[in-house]
Amino acid sequence: MPQTVTEGARTGAVDAAPAQASKRWWILAIIGIAQLMVVLDATIVNIALPSAQADLGFSDGNRQWIVTAYSLAFASLLLLGGRIADLFGRKTAFLIGVSGFAAASVLGGASTSFGMLVTARALQGVFGALLAPAALSLLNTTFTEAKDRAKAFSVFGAIAGAGGALGLLLGGVLTDALDWRWTLYVNIIFAIIAFAGGWVLLNNHRDAANSKLDLPGTLLVSSGLFALVYGFSNAETHDWSSPATWGFLAAGGVLLTAFARWQMRAKHPLLPLRVLLDRNRAASFIAILITGAGMFGVFLFLTYYLQLNLGFSPTKTGVSFLPMMAALMVMAQVSTTILVPRVGPKVVIPAGFAIAAAAMVWLTGIDVGSSFSTAVLPQLILIGVGLGIVMPPAMSLATSGIAAEDAGVASATVNTMQQVGGSIGTALLNTLAASAAASYLAGKNPADKLVQAQSTIESYTTAFWWSAGFFAAGSVITFLLYRSGKLEQNVNDAAAPVVHM
Repeated sequence: MPQTVTEGARTGAVDAAPAQASKRWWILAIIGIAQLMVVLDATIVNIALPSAQADLGFSDGNRQWIVTAYSLAFASLLLLGGRIADLFGRKTAFLIGVSGFAAASVLGGASTSFGMLVTARALQGVFGALLAPAALSLLNTTFTEAKDRAKAFSVFGAIAGAGGALGLLLGGVLTDALDWRWTLYVNIIFAIIAFAGGWVLLNNHRDAANSKLDLPGTLLVSSGLFALVYGFSNAETHDWSSPATWGFLAAGGVLLTAFARWQMRAKHPLLPLRVLLDRNRAASFIAILITGAGMFGVFLFLTYYLQLNLGFSPTKTGVSFLPMMAALMVMAQVSTTILVPRVGPKVVIPAGFAIAAAAMVWLTGIDVGSSFSTAVLPQLILIGVGLGIVMPPAMSLATSGIAAEDAGVASATVNTMQQVGGSIGTALLNTLAASAAASYLAGKNPADKLVQAQSTIESYTTAFWWSAGFFAAGSVITFLLYRSGKLEQNVNDAAAPVVHM
């Protein structure tokens, strides 16, 4: 009889394994949809801004706040959101984040004034800061076996990398076909699917339930990140010498330094230093920061070039980024499932940065009369290849081997790096591009349309050169920081990478 019971139990375990594996992939689908919703909103509203401005009647100077309100709230609250997921449960954080994001989107779509729209965008950032780290930490704790983890992170990384381009496409289609308000209302569809799936499939783990929230650390890092992002945002509309720029940047630096010192002696630190001190993890965080900074040179200035210089419609502009998205998604699979496991990150990720840098240099060849098929398309595909090699494995390595109670805050750090990198990149590239255009116009007739057009080309190519510089620096830094050798899984801890020299 005992033998029969044992055999039955074994049979039941075998039967349950495929069901459990199937559930994991459904969880990946739900997490991917939620992540796509958050990433889309960083760019989907951009194309709709002129229509929203005409409808609500706000000034050009106020227009940037539709974008900035989202990034300020999102970046400054991400670490808090990640820790809340660890303390109170990832399912709870995920579901509140999804539903809150959807409600804020409805508020934004129904806006009757500039203030109402800015408030809605800020609320999207608040709930996005709760949702994004919960989603990534759920992925990290759901997929612990090496092969499945690589596949899962290749999908997640592709969404994170290509979501911005997809946002441009979807924003253009919705604005052209319906109305700018649908760039916000569309989130309801994503949210319903993500909420229903999350409610059924997710378990509410509280791996840091015995810890307490680090309130001093929360205040320091939230205010520090707010000041940093706000300072870089002001650089777009103010001079770098303005107190509104350097004052906030200096304050952000002081606050973040104070935060780092506090984390060394806090009993329940918001961001335990053990999360940052691993070399591979630190290299991955830097890779994500640099990728966020450089990517805006692609999305922002190519969008300007395609619409203002080549005369593309919003929809056609979005479609133009599809080849880049396809290349990124293909290379996301190749890099995480084949290249990094066989060669290791020290070779693969710097090589991806080098490819992206070369593509950006090639892109500086655009001119007023350039053809999209020869002067833009091949370069876009190559950028997609480079970023696909870098982003997914960097995201996986940034959260690999992390203790379960730190999964939320480590995931939040990934999102913070990407968001702060984007803010820095946008401010720097906008400022440098504007200076290049002004320098070109000096001593020339600004009323001449050809001169005007050439000045915009000068601004775009300057931004592309700097993006190439960001990626080249990323190649050098990651080559120096990543450990040599390939990564293998430790049989005692499926989430922990072991480096073989």
